[in-house]
Amino acid sequence: MKNLIKVLSVLFSAGFLFTACEGPMGPPGKDANESCKQCHNSAGIDSVKTMFELSKHAYGEAAFGESGSSGCAPCHTSEGFKNVVANKVSTVFTIVAPATTYSNPYASAPDKSYGEMRCSMCHAKLHTTYTHDDFMPLTTTAAVPMTFFGGAKTIDLPQDDSKSNLCIKCHQPRPFTRSFGDKNVIDYTALVSSPTTVFFDGNSPNSTANINTIKPAYRTHTHYGTVGAIYAGIGGVEFGAGYTNSQHTTVASCEDCHMAPVTGRTGGHTFFAKGNFNGCNVAGCHLANPISSSTSSVYWAATRTEIKTLLNSLAAKLTIGGVDILNRNPVSAENSFVNYDYNFDGTAEDVLAGANLWAGLTTNNYDGYLNIYDPITNPLGSSYNTKVFQNPAPSSSWNAAQIANNLTLPKMVLTNAQFGAIINFQLCLREYSLGIHNTKYVRTLLTNSLAVLP
Repeated sequence: MKNLIKVLSVLFSAGFLFTACEGPMGPPGKDANESCKQCHNSAGIDSVKTMFELSKHAYGEAAFGESGSSGCAPCHTSEGFKNVVANKVSTVFTIVAPATTYSNPYASAPDKSYGEMRCSMCHAKLHTTYTHDDFMPLTTTAAVPMTFFGGAKTIDLPQDDSKSNLCIKCHQPRPFTRSFGDKNVIDYTALVSSPTTVFFDGNSPNSTANINTIKPAYRTHTHYGTVGAIYAGIGGVEFGAGYTNSQHTTVASCEDCHMAPVTGRTGGHTFFAKGNFNGCNVAGCHLANPISSSTSSVYWAATRTEIKTLLNSLAAKLTIGGVDILNRNPVSAENSFVNYDYNFDGTAEDVLAGANLWAGLTTNNYDGYLNIYDPITNPLGSSYNTKVFQNPAPSSSWNAAQIANNLTLPKMVLTNAQFGAIINFQLCLREYSLGIHNTKYVRTLLTNSLAVLP
């Protein structure tokens, strides 16, 4: 009897599995299983899935950490991104009554601010016809009004069917908004037209003289996705003249390099390009003079050395009384892994904590943040820097010792030129390639920033 029960159980389970495997009906007249197999095979989706697991888009930490934050969700979560695309959410700062100050409308709906990045975030038509046609169209290839400029400037890269616009939708810098007054995006043009004017005076941090500016803090920065602005040649504080773009801006696309034929952990749906020159060494690009990791050509090693030198020189000028304005952080990504159970499944995921993703790109390991004291967000600032600047806006949560320590620190006074140069440094450091994305624009942005500083 027991054996009979076992046999019946096995037959029932097998029947259930075969039924489950039938999946969706598929297009009329087609076998659903055969339709699925067109894509779901070892050379197709299975391979792509394996590559994607190596991509930073797949790690999940950012999506998990920013879920519920409607302002961050458009770039950090799948449903948030799709929501702002579907609703054509504006990047133009507006005043919404009863408020009397400007706010950034670029946010997803609260009930859509969730979801780790998955295939449907970029591929809008998946599982509709159950054929290879489902991979296109992409979620968006429309021109990108930049939130950095409050929608006043737009990036549009038409080459390769405008696919780069999908990437730039997220990989763009964040706006700098006024701490005082109307809270609108700051006037970047004023930084250029009046370079010697005081932008912020730490001796009178609450003065009305600062009404159109920002109270600088440790995390006063462009955020991290600056590459779109640099690649397009739109987004810097353009002191002086002579701005042009490298051929990459009009000839290449993000896909050409970041999804090149796979080599190890790079290319394809890993989206990593570092060390993979398969997309460079093709007809119409660098085929005649191939690029390799060991080359000393102007197209790779020499370019990166030049831009690193310019970043070092600019950082050296961004000082007040011998104290660095920019924050140093020698902790590289490789040395800062900690474990958190973000999936609540008992498995620890490696996530970065306190890491400088740009360690090594400058001699002093600047990370783009400002060298300003904060016991919460920058408690170790003085350990990495000889001296640290006073925080002009101490929090009410600070204890007496933290408040007393802050008062002993030097005060920061910035000119328009210095603040513009800070923005340009952050843009050029955090685009990560040391000028490879758009050599001509980065070179001019840094060279002219150096020239405007005393």
